[in-house]
Amino acid sequence: MKKIKKSKKIELYILIACGVFVLIGALAVLIHYSSTPINPYGNKDTMVIVDIPTGSSFVKVTEILNKAGLIKSRYLFYYLALTKRATRSIRAGEYEFSDSMTPGAVIDKLLRGEVKLYTIIIPEDFTTKQIAERLAEFNLIDEETFFELAVDSDFLKTLGITTKSIEGYLFPNTYYFDRSMSTRQIMKIMVSQFRKRVTPEMVKRAEELGFDINQFVTFASIVGKESGNQAEKPMISAVFHNRLKKRMPLQSDPTAVYDLEDFSGKVRRSHLKRKSPYNTYIIRGLPPGPIANPGIDSLNATLNPAKVNYLYFVSKKDGSHYFSSSLEMHNQAINRYRQNKRNK
Repeated sequence: MKKIKKSKKIELYILIACGVFVLIGALAVLIHYSSTPINPYGNKDTMVIVDIPTGSSFVKVTEILNKAGLIKSRYLFYYLALTKRATRSIRAGEYEFSDSMTPGAVIDKLLRGEVKLYTIIIPEDFTTKQIAERLAEFNLIDEETFFELAVDSDFLKTLGITTKSIEGYLFPNTYYFDRSMSTRQIMKIMVSQFRKRVTPEMVKRAEELGFDINQFVTFASIVGKESGNQAEKPMISAVFHNRLKKRMPLQSDPTAVYDLEDFSGKVRRSHLKRKSPYNTYIIRGLPPGPIANPGIDSLNATLNPAKVNYLYFVSKKDGSHYFSSSLEMHNQAINRYRQNKRNK
């Protein structure tokens, strides 16, 4: 009887030993798999783009990675994910991998949600239309949705915008967007940047000058469209401030063509005569809303115009302008520009 019990104990020890051996072996295989590049001869510079749709199960994620050539063993990949508790913690989005990465690194990247980011530079004084085109180049927005939201009063109210359009409030900056973001989210981020940069002190200063926030942004957008020369913007601003005080039309070319659907890029005399609430050759005062999305330089210039008595300016076509305080001097500047142009 004792021999039978002893024999069973030995068998149990052998089974345990075998189990431990198998477990150690499996663990060794898993560790080796986790730390071995998917393709040992892969090129780190060759990237594979993978899109994980929202709501994808881990089985679906595995299938997507497998089709992209990033998984050599689906079973080992799944067990590795289990050990990292990754089966329910993967963020949807677009990812960038190389086949020189290890399976462990792939799972870690998915766990951290390191989706592919696109660096988007929105220059100062871009219009809403230009911003939409820039974002659409990278497939970051649905253009139809973008333009619908841009004039959606309910959406604008959630952003604290009381005007009829989002124009002027999409702040120019360098952004890092990913394709898991919705069109709505991207627009909110850009407006939130406007709120960060346009401080309460700036709004108060605008009120002291007689502008509500919409008029302030509208004024700044005209300054920005008239000149990209940072040093000149306070003088451009001064011209328009001086004209408003004298109840003179602003006569800004960019306003006259703002709402044209088929503007070719060249301002013509017929544009300056067309009836439009934005045409400051026809109306007095500011147009009903911004004509672009001004940057901080234009906003500051609006609040701090140069202390000059200029009422006119004409472009030198080199990014700078001739400034004049009388119509006679202005006409002389125009003739001088034309003469210089003929001499070239």
